[in-house]
Amino acid sequence: MNKPKMTSHHLSLYYKDLHALRDVSLEFYQNQVTALIGPSGCGKSTFLRCLNRMNDLIPRARIEGDVTLDDQSIYHPDSDVVSLRRRVGMVFQKPNPFPKTIFENVAYPLRINGIKEKSFLSEGVELGLRRAALWDEVKDRLHQSALGLSGGQQQRLCIARALAAEPEVLLMDEPASSLDPIATQKIEELIHQLKTDYTIIIVTHNMQEAARVSDITALFYMGELIEVDTTESLFTTPKRKRTEDYITGRFG
Repeated sequence: MNKPKMTSHHLSLYYKDLHALRDVSLEFYQNQVTALIGPSGCGKSTFLRCLNRMNDLIPRARIEGDVTLDDQSIYHPDSDVVSLRRRVGMVFQKPNPFPKTIFENVAYPLRINGIKEKSFLSEGVELGLRRAALWDEVKDRLHQSALGLSGGQQQRLCIARALAAEPEVLLMDEPASSLDPIATQKIEELIHQLKTDYTIIIVTHNMQEAARVSDITALFYMGELIEVDTTESLFTTPKRKRTEDYITGRFG
């Protein structure tokens, strides 16, 4: 198999005295979707935020171990966090469009990266919206407020905004949990399309969603990685009793 795109190496995280993640080692590969599942409060979103150093923003959070992107440590003192977050994009649980136009939402990361020329901005915005399967729905209203979009469209807009920065890895924290079934289906179809270009890591509380969208599934429980395997194997022939108990609904 190819070398992993991203790897966590014996990663532990503490919030002051709370040991939130315990010795998690996990590999993520290009053109694969990895789903992180487990009961609420098990550490899956905390772990996801370690992968682009979002936990740096939380006072008294400290980590042990390391995370590498293309074999380079993202926690090295010389690591550029701004560059890291450009390479490792993030989509949050609730759609969070800026109170700006649709165009300016997607242009935002381009402007941050110093792109000023109108033709480049227009090109980047169109590309981001096309990748997020939203272009045909909004191309005639680019200069209207993004807040006028439906919830599902807002979430795809946030995906377009993340993609406009041209990341290599896309982190998605329960991206469909606040959406209706039709909008959820569009997000899931989009994830299938995007994995041809990206490494995707998705947190989901919905096991059916994990089964539908992911190639690899990792089960977390109380801050520990319990089991990781191909999605099909983990759901049909789990190796650990705790995994079997979780997927059959005995706990969680």
